[in-house]
Amino acid sequence: MTFRIDAHLARQLSERARSRRVSQTEVLEAALASMLTPDQEERVEAVLTKRLDRISRQLERLEWHVELSNEAFAIFVRFWLTSNAPLPDEAMRAAQATGKKRYQAFVESLARRMEAGPKLREEVEG
Repeated sequence: MTFRIDAHLARQLSERARSRRVSQTEVLEAALASMLTPDQEERVEAVLTKRLDRISRQLERLEWHVELSNEAFAIFVRFWLTSNAPLPDEAMRAAQATGKKRYQAFVESLARRMEAGPKLREEVEG
C-alpha cells in the first residue's frame, strides 16, 4: 500500500524510527495496531494512571523536601536569634561590612554545594 502523509508527520516518523533504531514501516505498523486495537481507551487510561502515580510520588517527595528546608531554616533562625545579642549602634557599620563579606562567602559556598554536593538531603537520608 502507498500512503501520502504530511511533511511534518513524515519528519516525525523518520526521527522516531531513527531514535528507536527500527524501520519506518515498523513504527507505522505499531501505531496502526495501537490505534485499531479495541482496548485503546483502557491502555490510554493505564498509561495516564501510571504517569499520575509517578507525578504524585514526585510531589510527595517535593513536599517532604520543602518541609525539611522550612524546619531547618526555622531552627537556624531561632538558634541565631537566641544566641546573638543586638549590636550597639556604634558597632553596626563594621558588623554590616563584615556581614556583606560573610554573606558573599555563603552564597559562593551554596553555589558550589548545589553543583557538586553533598546535598543536605543526602546527609539527612544517609
